[in-house]
Amino acid sequence: MRPELPQTVEATRELLASGRYVADASLATSIFLMLRLGRPLLLEGEAGVGKTEVAKVLAATLGRKLIRLQCYEGLDAAAALHEWNYPRQMLEIRLAELAGTTGAEGRERVAHDIFAERFLLKRPLLLALEPDPAGPPVLLVDEIDRTDEPFEAFLLEILSDFQVTIPEIGTVTAPEPPLVVLTSNRTREIHDALKRRCLYHWIHYPDLPRELEILRLRTPELAATLAEQVVRFVQKLRTADLFKNPGVAETLDWARALLALDRIALDPDTVNATLGVLLKYQDDIEKMRGEPVREMLGAG
Repeated sequence: MRPELPQTVEATRELLASGRYVADASLATSIFLMLRLGRPLLLEGEAGVGKTEVAKVLAATLGRKLIRLQCYEGLDAAAALHEWNYPRQMLEIRLAELAGTTGAEGRERVAHDIFAERFLLKRPLLLALEPDPAGPPVLLVDEIDRTDEPFEAFLLEILSDFQVTIPEIGTVTAPEPPLVVLTSNRTREIHDALKRRCLYHWIHYPDLPRELEILRLRTPELAATLAEQVVRFVQKLRTADLFKNPGVAETLDWARALLALDRIALDPDTVNATLGVLLKYQDDIEKMRGEPVREMLGAG
């Protein structure tokens, strides 16, 4: 039996919390509307704020399959939608020749048969349109900003009508629309035509109480005093005019690193030694190492 979709915004927050995801009221409202209206949801925000995790948690808590399309420069329909199994098609043609299939009628039948569905290699977008007894899958189109505009245009039919046209087969339509989450780190602007087909939400860095709640939920073994020190330090770090601020993902990684080092409190030596967990650019690390770290820790 399928888990029911949440019927209220508060129930949506509770659903996410059951998957250890702390959502504010605004994000919970956007997700609720996505589920209620059957519209794709475009999530934008800095890297590491929890955009991808939304799709993962929805799939886990709703008992749905997660289908992920990781975007990259040069992504095309063959990698995202389908390919034909050319070696198997050639084998079919060879077997037909050996069986003595001749004449126009025989050649036409072989030409038709080699484009049967059994020769189709289904990629994420096509898999997301298939029926599933557990319910429509969660389709995660991750980092859509890494692709180019032609691929965005290719997505429009799928996001509008949850169908796709394959010339050799025809139109494939989802019996029930998948739950679609698109994410973007905003390395470039997404085209308006794609945005119009989606609900939209920007995920900000969490404030101190919410980040502390996330940390306690994800790393309950971390001492309460250390957890508060970690979050306060990261919050200050985000005001330091860095090339790349640490996200929530880095906060969690840092907390786990401190656990692995058996630390019970922050000190300058430990922070300086582990800055590479929080910061991913050498210029940022050099900027913060030493006196800036001591000042931040001393500010309380």
